[in-house]
Amino acid sequence: MTASPRIDADFDARSVEPLDYDDVLETYDPVLGMEVHVELHTATKMFCPCPTTFGAEPNTQVCAVCLGLPGALPVVNKAAVESAIRIGLALNCSIAPWSQFARKNYFYPDQPKNYQISQYEEPIASDGYLDVVLDTGEVFRVDIERAHMEEDTGKLTHMGGNTGRIEGATHSLVDYNRAGVPLIEIVSKPIEGAGARAPEVARAYVTALRDLLKALDVSDVRMDQGSLRCDANVSLRPHGREEFGTRTETKNVNSLKSVEVAVRYEMRRQAAVLEGGGEIIQETRHFQEADGTTSPGRKKETADDYRYFPDPDLQPIEPDTGWIEELRATLPEMPWLRRARIQTEWGVSDEVMRDIVNAGAVELIIATVDAGAPSDAARSWWVSYLTQKANIEGVSLVDLAITPTQVAAVVELVASGKLNNKLAREVVDGVLAGEGEPVDVMKSRGVEIVRDDSVLEKAVDDALAANPGIVEKIKGGKVQAAGAIVGAVMKATKGQADPGRVRELIIEKCQ
Repeated sequence: MTASPRIDADFDARSVEPLDYDDVLETYDPVLGMEVHVELHTATKMFCPCPTTFGAEPNTQVCAVCLGLPGALPVVNKAAVESAIRIGLALNCSIAPWSQFARKNYFYPDQPKNYQISQYEEPIASDGYLDVVLDTGEVFRVDIERAHMEEDTGKLTHMGGNTGRIEGATHSLVDYNRAGVPLIEIVSKPIEGAGARAPEVARAYVTALRDLLKALDVSDVRMDQGSLRCDANVSLRPHGREEFGTRTETKNVNSLKSVEVAVRYEMRRQAAVLEGGGEIIQETRHFQEADGTTSPGRKKETADDYRYFPDPDLQPIEPDTGWIEELRATLPEMPWLRRARIQTEWGVSDEVMRDIVNAGAVELIIATVDAGAPSDAARSWWVSYLTQKANIEGVSLVDLAITPTQVAAVVELVASGKLNNKLAREVVDGVLAGEGEPVDVMKSRGVEIVRDDSVLEKAVDDALAANPGIVEKIKGGKVQAAGAIVGAVMKATKGQADPGRVRELIIEKCQ
């Protein structure tokens, strides 16, 4: 491989051409570290009674405690501690019999106290693992270093620029509603041995973690709303070397696909710098959704820079064994085990199940089946027509304005003969448009299949009279010619006739 000209160590990512991915793998082994921040959906904040409602008017869900005003004292949210223990147990971690909160000191405008209450040397959970399934069905184990409790920061909105980021902004607005919301930070151990599949492993890990947290019902895990945020640490080391390379941390990657894209790009970028004789700076980086690149943030601090010390206002957490076991008993069936069981019940192939999972349709299909629909009909609606609708509207399946119960009602209307598939799609369109429940849409749009023989006979008679040549063919034994008459009747009734009954009438009248 030919070395590029030497690059200054303090470079911008966009000033160097990233290496081809295959060239990266010829020389380097990637090492990953995933830090995932999960906002818990408790009713109140981590250390005060302020509500945690998403989307409230800025700075309306604050108090002296979460604003860090003098003399205000924090009180630990028990529900958040319970969620933290359940997360730790689900991740196969050891739950600490004694853990404490610490103050992580740094200045940033969205942190009103100028320190964050977190856990450092004594986290609530440590030394676990999560098995993730790759696209091929291979299982890759990611070891978990720790899962610890902390509070979220506020939210900055950068104004005056074109991208909504701090670069180019003229000023920033801060909303402290989120400051103090309970967070669990899940930190992996170094992920080695993934090789070419490192970006896929990163995506699969965050996907599995999201599914697990959703099954635990501790968070809504909405990456688009910031309730699940991923920081991807990437470093490269030459083949045969044991020492890790210098890492970068790409912050707040906000979609599963972007996790994969960011890791792949950072591998290519770092390799280009190293091949050019430059050095990797230990820094945070920002992911650019528009072109899939990363750009420099700030120099990455070390633990010493944060001046951790035990928070003097908070008692240590000492969960007894009985309480831990009670919480262990509340753990649901793990998502991957549930999917395997359901796949067997539905009788679908691995490929079909992957399509269902990738579409984000598993839980929706299950709920539709629970509402009374056959599994094959439920799958068909969610993975085909409704997925198309979601893509057109630019939303996820779960955000479509139709519920599993409503889909099951549409399936029942088809099964009972009141709708055919074409008319059923029209009813679904009406439900999505907010016109009401499926049966109401069917009646208001007048799309119910016509079963009145007097109405059908008139339509058949009219079609037969207009097509005497076809009538002669049917009378001559060419029964398949009846299809043309069926089509004419369906057109005349705007698709509301029962084609089976129409065909019966045609044959009767041509005998």
